[in-house]
Amino acid sequence: MTIETETNSVLNNVKQAFAPVTEAFTKLQNLEVPEATRDFVKRAAGTAKDKAADFQANSEKVTSAIETAVSNSVSEATKISRNVQDAFYADVQSFFAGIDKLASAKSLSEAFQVQTDLVRAHGEVLSSRAKASTEYLGKLVSEGAKTAQDNFSKVASFAKTA
Repeated sequence: MTIETETNSVLNNVKQAFAPVTEAFTKLQNLEVPEATRDFVKRAAGTAKDKAADFQANSEKVTSAIETAVSNSVSEATKISRNVQDAFYADVQSFFAGIDKLASAKSLSEAFQVQTDLVRAHGEVLSSRAKASTEYLGKLVSEGAKTAQDNFSKVASFAKTA
């Protein structure tokens, strides 16, 4: 026997051993998938596609709600900062106007009266600011709580639909 004959013999034995597997693959390639199975897979894929689209839309809504809440917070912080700056500037202006008035006083009793008027006016301004700040903060907290509640309910409704 030659090497070629032995090799052919081994190859034939391997072919015979794997013949059932080869036959199964041949039949598998020609196997028809039932229509009900194809319809089921199409429906499942369509449902998954719709759920993914719903999830994307709900994610966009949640992101928008968060963006609105953050934007409103930044806007309010900016407003508060401006009001503090304006109040500081008004106080400085009032201080220098008071010094000017004190410098114009011709007697000690007139200077004392100017000083008393300035302290009283400054006290009224501080009282007015305190009242306005309290009202503003109350309104801000109330609106913030309402916005937070609305956003939480939106998130909860998005989570239910997703």
